[in-house]
Amino acid sequence: MKITRLLPAFALFFVLACAKKKPNEIHLPAGKPVKIQHADGFKITAFDGYKIITVTEAFPEAQKDFVYALIEKNRKLPDSIKADATVHIPVKDIVVTSTTHIPSLEMLGVESTLKGFPNLDYISSSKTRALIKAGKVEELGQNETINTETTINLNPDVVVSFGVEGENKALESLKRAGIPVVYNGDWVERDPLGKAEWIKFFAAFYDKLNIADSIFSEIETQYLKTQELAASAKAKPTVISGALFKDVWYLPRGESWAGQLIADANAQYLYADSEGTGSLSLSLEEVLDKAQNADFWIAPNAFESYTDMKNSSDAYAQFEAFQEKQIYGFGSAKGETGGLLYYEVAPNRPDWVLKDLVKIFHPELLQEYEPHFFKPLND
Repeated sequence: MKITRLLPAFALFFVLACAKKKPNEIHLPAGKPVKIQHADGFKITAFDGYKIITVTEAFPEAQKDFVYALIEKNRKLPDSIKADATVHIPVKDIVVTSTTHIPSLEMLGVESTLKGFPNLDYISSSKTRALIKAGKVEELGQNETINTETTINLNPDVVVSFGVEGENKALESLKRAGIPVVYNGDWVERDPLGKAEWIKFFAAFYDKLNIADSIFSEIETQYLKTQELAASAKAKPTVISGALFKDVWYLPRGESWAGQLIADANAQYLYADSEGTGSLSLSLEEVLDKAQNADFWIAPNAFESYTDMKNSSDAYAQFEAFQEKQIYGFGSAKGETGGLLYYEVAPNRPDWVLKDLVKIFHPELLQEYEPHFFKPLND
């Protein structure tokens, strides 16, 4: 897989921003709030016969809350509630548009309801790939220009998209055809556990919130246990991340999802003091000046070997982590069509990511652990 193909996903994964206060306020009748502990971007309120999902951060700096009404069979929504989309639950057929949505469906045991996806080759999970091979999941083209005719013919109960600022003509066409479209903002979350908690968003469409709560609780427990274990380490190594793309070095800011994971693994990310949650764009000289002697280097784009890195740029060999063979990447963990498991699974399993990092930075603490994503680069 070429680096150029991966950059949009890499950028999407790390370009996260704080949302501003929105001028509009959504007023709902009294209901029972569903427990959401770590995620900031959505709320679920349960009522007799229906649920309301409010997505407060569909995309960075969103100026609107999106309200989705989930109505149980043979029940009605009060006239006073004005929703951006109305979905009858439990859903039987769904279209999702990001690989990060796939693990939630699988963990909930509802992957067979997936009927369409844009660019099927990006899906790596063997379970969902089996459905694709069986012809049960339709190819829908590209996210920006999703095949509306095919999607309308599928007539899904709901289409789950990721929010971006500005109008998406394809999604607007689906809405006009009467297909509910909802935004999922999991990618905007900064807290690793906050990303994973979006499984409850999907669970609400299937009446499986109790199952989702149990799944998330286990992820949370494992994450916090690993964080506590990492805190016991005596050493706190220095860490650099990212790599060059067209003479620009992209790496996550200190308050980002990736930066938080490094901190929770009890390591010193050398750009931890950089404000914001997006990605930094630096020159090679700037990175060399600050991070040439970093103990570890993680996530060097999708490189799988030191040879590939050196062939790409001789400058990489100037870093101590390169010379000492202390670079770890996720490029070798691929699905059968070349998609990277990290982009698909990591947001849903931060406990696995954290264990991978602790194994790298403090191997004495997890001697028997086999990493899911981050592996030493090949020679």
